[in-house]
Amino acid sequence: MQPINLEDVEHFIGALVEIIIQDEQGGDQAAAVRKTIKKVQYCPDKTHIRFYFDHFYFLAVPLTSKINQSDEVWAAFDADSGLTYTLKKVQVL
Repeated sequence: MQPINLEDVEHFIGALVEIIIQDEQGGDQAAAVRKTIKKVQYCPDKTHIRFYFDHFYFLAVPLTSKINQSDEVWAAFDADSGLTYTLKKVQVL
């Protein structure tokens, strides 16, 4: 695993993705949602990376998270919260 780099996630811009947030403790899990990533940028204080779904709503992932990635899947584990954030590209037919 490696720290988050903005350039490594820019290929998700414009992609329809399935977003899954899992708790390390195996607690309640939110349902997966499908969203199109409109832009990706660092937050103003450079502590998180933001995946924007429109001009207002975004998912923020701590930059201290450790990531695993491929062309189709990006996953970040935040040890402080015990959460894993996963973005999977959805194949549109």
